[in-house]
Amino acid sequence: MPTPTNIQLIGLEVAIAWSDGAETFFSMERLRAASPSAENIGERDILGQLHGGDGPKTFPGVTVRHWEQVGNYALRFTFSDGHGSGLYSYDYLRELAAKERPAP
Repeated sequence: MPTPTNIQLIGLEVAIAWSDGAETFFSMERLRAASPSAENIGERDILGQLHGGDGPKTFPGVTVRHWEQVGNYALRFTFSDGHGSGLYSYDYLRELAAKERPAP
């Protein structure tokens, strides 16, 4: 699994250089909208009922204030709107980047 070797906040983007040589760039608003937190996408109880995840889906003007590595598998971003509970696994970040690439 590729791991980040360098992470920079550049303007309104988060730039990540990966151990396999890839580079990914995410708008801060896009990262906030894609937060994998229960607050953002909801979570299911033991009976399968979805709770939460009914908040805003766009976050105009939201910026990343801070980031931190969590173990050897994820990043946690703290956003200007106070959100900071989503753990972005390295695999999840690579999947997000692949979805944003235009088709050849």
